[in-house]
Amino acid sequence: MKVFSAKVEDGREGQDGKPSIGPVYRNLLAKNGYPSPDHDMSTAWTLFRWALISGKHTRKFMMKFCTLVLHCEHLVLNLDVGLGFMEQTARSGLWRWSFTINILMLHVPLQLLNPNCSSAQRLKAMVCFTSLTEEDNAKASQMGIKTYSWTEFLHMGKENPQEISPPQPFNICTIMYTSGTSGDPKGVVLTHETIAIFVHGIDLFLDQFEDKMTVDDVYLSFLPLAHILDRMIEEYFFHKGASVGYYHGNLKELRDDIMELKPTFLAGVPRVYDMIHEGIKKALQELRPLRRWIFDALYNYKLSWMKRGYKHKYASPLADLLAFRKVKAKLGGRIRLLLSGGAPLSSEVEEFLRVTCCAFVVQGYGLTETCGACTIGFPDEMCMVGAVGAPAVYNELRLEEVSDMGYNPLGNPPFGEICVRGKTIFSEYYKNPELTRESFKDGWFHTGDIGQMLPNGVVKIIDRKKNLIKLSQGEYVALEYLENVYGFTPIVDDVWVYGNSFKSMLVAVVVLHEENAKKWANLNGYTGSLSELCSLSKLQNYVLSELKSTAEKNKMRGFEFIKGVILEPVPFDMERDLVTATLKKKRNKLLKYYQAEIDELYQNLAAKL
Repeated sequence: MKVFSAKVEDGREGQDGKPSIGPVYRNLLAKNGYPSPDHDMSTAWTLFRWALISGKHTRKFMMKFCTLVLHCEHLVLNLDVGLGFMEQTARSGLWRWSFTINILMLHVPLQLLNPNCSSAQRLKAMVCFTSLTEEDNAKASQMGIKTYSWTEFLHMGKENPQEISPPQPFNICTIMYTSGTSGDPKGVVLTHETIAIFVHGIDLFLDQFEDKMTVDDVYLSFLPLAHILDRMIEEYFFHKGASVGYYHGNLKELRDDIMELKPTFLAGVPRVYDMIHEGIKKALQELRPLRRWIFDALYNYKLSWMKRGYKHKYASPLADLLAFRKVKAKLGGRIRLLLSGGAPLSSEVEEFLRVTCCAFVVQGYGLTETCGACTIGFPDEMCMVGAVGAPAVYNELRLEEVSDMGYNPLGNPPFGEICVRGKTIFSEYYKNPELTRESFKDGWFHTGDIGQMLPNGVVKIIDRKKNLIKLSQGEYVALEYLENVYGFTPIVDDVWVYGNSFKSMLVAVVVLHEENAKKWANLNGYTGSLSELCSLSKLQNYVLSELKSTAEKNKMRGFEFIKGVILEPVPFDMERDLVTATLKKKRNKLLKYYQAEIDELYQNLAAKL
């Protein structure tokens, strides 16, 4: 059996009230110690400068970008102030956001420009990339803030050159905020050294494979720039002299951006890949039966050879030519690598993409606190389907016992809370020393995620520790896992599963798949809008029966079955503060929003007992 990580320390049984801990694992490149970092690239500033000086950036645009950065640096030194940027800038996807990592040792997004914002109270100057209204200018003036347009900002820097003092490795580079899915967002402090070492580690990891990254590679950025995964990928692409393109802001029209840019690299959260998978499946359903049969036969043939260890491009060139090149064409025609992060990608979707996209498909796992990736998958390794890979080059990882949930890191198989330490871990939570101390024990950062260590040395994510709930009968339920499984039910577009320790049954809010819901309505003689259909008890019973079929198909236990549903015609959205910018569910916000309906649903279920 091929092994993908090295065990460098044995586990030990718990004693004196301390939990059992599993063995310590490292990347194979670090089994005898971490590789020496590149001291010539010890900050985000030097990463960018080195890429330009070495000639890797050959495009005129990048030289223009460098000139802009220098002008901005000069102005910042002239103003002698700390600059902040409104949060809207981070969400907009503008490329100008990237320059802040090079002109400032620290940048902090502002939520709103108002007198009650603590960061705004310290602000002395503000640059607006678009235009400020008279009302905005008046508010800024009242607060003693000077405002500049983007053009004014660049001109002042050009006319007033200053000697630049580069940041040091120990300086703060970014305070990156977590998504806030389980509470208030936390400010994660990342130093220049942490980011530089992370980039160097990715370099070392990718250098061991046949297909190298080149200056011709193109990354399409559509995740928020305030998301750690996108931020670190952009750092790496700029470092390599490759290209980054930004989508125009509407995820529903992402395909247009893909066809225009023709990227070689995509990184997204599982929801994005679920939509790609669903789109391909929908197109297949529209084919004639014979063509569908041919596609399925070619799929199974190529999959069988990939499972025998053949690389995707050698598994079945004929199948790629006859069927799968058309799938690749839907992704621009040049795609080489698809990376999924942010949450576990279902095995079904991952396998399908590996076979049909004619590209490498890998999962990674990490948090804002770990610079975005503390494990990463290997390309062309089918044994990693459903797993998130081995420890990254500058991290080590172990599992810790969660006794009340029955997770034992020394069991067979080993389960436990994932703990990480290494050179790419954050230094502290901003102005929250108590939470920082709670998160680190004996030098290990406790991620709050439950994982399984597979025999080949790779990690599989089970769920967030906070997403594991105990029902009244004492059984633990992994909510995110159930949502991933139930999400494949054809009538379901999205689902939020809810339960608590005072109830013995699970319920769910189901966002209906509009097309399939209307098909059901036509077959059953109903008309009306999707909202009107949601109130039909017959449709509610149908959805419950479909969820039951999905549960039985996946061999779920009885207490994991959904017993009651609330039908929702509108997707969970940011406007109602129900999801993050990367479509992660905000469970506390969802509960608050649907509390009355959930209480009524449980009352109705209790009356039927």
